[in-house]
Amino acid sequence: MEKHTEISDPVLRSKIRKGEIQLGGNRKLKIYGLLTCVSGKRMKKENRVFFRSEKEALEKQYRPCGHCMKEEYRKWKKSA
Repeated sequence: MEKHTEISDPVLRSKIRKGEIQLGGNRKLKIYGLLTCVSGKRMKKENRVFFRSEKEALEKQYRPCGHCMKEEYRKWKKSA
């Protein structure tokens, strides 16, 4: 997990292109989702974190976004 405030924009773009970052999340709400999510793009930079994979996000106790990851969210909701 990487905090947005601790990574420069050029390095971030490079990691996204290389596939080293696949998902974004909200540190305060403990939610993760797609990098293209409208909800995720509105969050404050200081709350934004990035993950390599869904597995990493789940290990950190984050839940799927109900907006951009509807199917994963439904599965999470049933198991909670």
